[in-house]
Amino acid sequence: MEKKLTQKPINLVKVVLFGPESTGKTTLSRHLARYYNTVWAPEFAREYLQKKWNNERKTCEAEDLLPIAIGQMKLENKLAKRADKILICDTDLLETKVYSEEFYGGFVDKKLDNAASENQYDLYLLTYIDTPWEEDDLRDRPELRLEMFNAFEKSLIDNNRPYLLLKGDKETRLKNAVETIDKIIASKENLYSFSDSLLDLDMHFMHQNTDFGNSFDY
Repeated sequence: MEKKLTQKPINLVKVVLFGPESTGKTTLSRHLARYYNTVWAPEFAREYLQKKWNNERKTCEAEDLLPIAIGQMKLENKLAKRADKILICDTDLLETKVYSEEFYGGFVDKKLDNAASENQYDLYLLTYIDTPWEEDDLRDRPELRLEMFNAFEKSLIDNNRPYLLLKGDKETRLKNAVETIDKIIASKENLYSFSDSLLDLDMHFMHQNTDFGNSFDY
């Protein structure tokens, strides 16, 4: 598998928001990151494709998917180092693979396919289509929301991924997600914490400064 598409090893609980467009994934990502006092990895494709639209008035093409996947993994690996026990991911490569299959006649770049299969997450939060459609420059096919949802759920089942279906309003989704995530966190040991690493660093410098000061005692 291409190195740029590979997760760097780190002991975190990784949760993916997964599902069709305009189903509340980004909103829930923010809420979960705030609840757990951690960071979330946004969808790289949004920035990438918005720039393409602004500059060329073109939407996503098949050749964009591999650069998008590489950008997403670079972002995820970078932000994982700043997470506290849990990293919330607004998307993953399996989602990119689903879009590739659905929009480009079943085509999936082999490197993307391999990476989507190999990269692992602790939980997928599958967002249902019971949210209002919000149109923007990049979203399309509102009439195919159910078809896309079914494709996303099928991909989770086919790839044997652990997932929780989320329906209802924001509060209900957050509550149900937190209940499941808390159980996963409780089952893990020695989870990485960026805050703890900063505390360790502060203690290290404090210790150094104390030793330095004592060396001048008379």
